[in-house]
Order: sequence, then C-alpha cells, then structure tokens
Amino acid sequence: MAGLVEIRAEVRPRSPFRLPGGGMDGVVRRRGAVLERLLHAGGEPVVLRAAQPALDRVVLGAWAATREAAEAGLARLRFGLGVDDDLREFLREFRHDPWIGASIRRAPWLRPPRRAVAFEALAWAICEQLIEFERATAIERRIVYRLGRRCSRTGLRDLPDAAALAGCAPARLQSYDLALSRAIALRRCAHEVATGRVDLEGPDHEAGWARLRRIPGIGRWTIDMLAQQGQGRYDAFPAGDLGFAKLIGRRLSGGDPYARATEQQVREAFAPYGRWAGPAAVHALRTGGLRSAGRPIEAAAA
Repeated sequence: MAGLVEIRAEVRPRSPFRLPGGGMDGVVRRRGAVLERLLHAGGEPVVLRAAQPALDRVVLGAWAATREAAEAGLARLRFGLGVDDDLREFLREFRHDPWIGASIRRAPWLRPPRRAVAFEALAWAICEQLIEFERATAIERRIVYRLGRRCSRTGLRDLPDAAALAGCAPARLQSYDLALSRAIALRRCAHEVATGRVDLEGPDHEAGWARLRRIPGIGRWTIDMLAQQGQGRYDAFPAGDLGFAKLIGRRLSGGDPYARATEQQVREAFAPYGRWAGPAAVHALRTGGLRSAGRPIEAAAA
C-alpha cells in the first residue's frame, strides 16, 4: 500500500495451528486464503492480513502511517490469532482423556475463539446476551457499519472505540435492535474503559472484572466471554452458555437431549482440566456435536 509503513512477520506456530475463518460481524473477513481486518492502535488505523501457506508457517502483514502503529497492530493480530501460544502441554496431558482425547487426536489445532482487541470481546458479549447468535451478529454489523470506522483504501471496517460508544444515546443503539437494558450496559462499560477506570489490556484482569460486575446486566457469562476471547485466558470459558448446559445435561442424564445442566454442574464437569478448561471445553463441544450457543442460560448468568 503506497505511502504506508509495511511490516511483515513469519511465524512458526509452537503447537498445531490453523488460520480461522472470517467473522459474521463485518470486521474480520476472509478473501481466499487471506484473513484481513482493520483495527486502530493509538487512534491510528492499521490494516492487517494473515495467510497460512503451510501448516507450520503463518505469514502476517501490517500497514499503517507509522511504524509504531504497524507494530502495535501486528502484536494485536498475533494475540487475536493465538499463533504464538503453546498448547503442547495441554495436548500431551489430555491426548488420551476418555472424554476429549479423541477430538484432540483428530483436531489438535482447535482452540478457543479469540479477538484481537479486548474491548471488542466485551462489547460483543453484551450484544450476544440472551438472544440467538444470528440476531446478535446482525446487531453487531449494524454497529460496525453505522458507528464504526472505515478504511477508504480497503473498505475494511473497525468497531467504534469505547469513547464513541460511551457517547452514543441508548435510543440509537436500540434502533439497531439492541435491548434497552443492554444498550445502557454497553454505554456504561464503554465509559469505564474510555475513562481508564477499567484497563482491559492490563495484567490485573480480576480488578477490571470486579468493577464491570457492578454494572447492572454484566454477570459471570459476560466476564467469561471477555476473559476467554478478549484476554486470552485458557482457564476461562462461558460455563453459563446454553450450549454447555445442553452438552453437560445430556452427559449427566445418559443421553436425554432435553436435559439441561446448571452452570455449577458445567463448571464441575470441566474442573479436572484446571488451567486448560477453555481448550477442553472447545473439544468437548466438538465431541458432543454442539457449539457454543453464544448466549447465557438465563438473565442472571449474563
């Protein structure tokens, strides 16, 4: 891209890895073998691309007006893909697990979903509370296309930043099909992030979670989604998710497709996996032929 600083990196993943597909929210898209997105580093737009020409090699690129922004964007891309993460210990320890071992052996590259920016994970978790995933992603696309930031060179779009969402009227967010309670929760969370009261990227995750939990409508499920998808916590997964309630309910009942487990029962089922509960949960869903429902079991879990 003419006039921009370009940085490239070639990464050799330390554990089995496959480049994910594009998203449904209008931010990350896939063109052939190339994954691309726009994000902002220090307010500067950065265009990011990733390709995997071989199973043991991932090629990344970043384009921005300054080298500093390009480097920051490339670091966020690497985090969002999880390409530098080493899951070999998890794969070795649970390769022969009676529940998830077969899935690990067949698909060792599976890992929890991740987003390049923590605020993105938080904002989308709020949008996805208590509604069908397809409806939630339609809301997210409206936010991106009507409030987000666009790159004139590529047409790629990024979410609005926390300050923009903090200043957005609840009625406007409602016009995108977001419930009033969640519109207010989203604005309050955005305000906490924009003012620096909550540092989603800092090392003290628990302090940020505690402050966010004081906001009505922000419960354990939303924090679990932030921890897993936005902060890279492998010990976290959305245990209050309807998909896991179905999975564990079926397992505990001996196969009843209508059984539903409680959130506590879900957490107990994955407790043996300790700090690897997140990857274990992904493989368990695959073993059960299910996926995360993208929403909590009930309002209290949001």
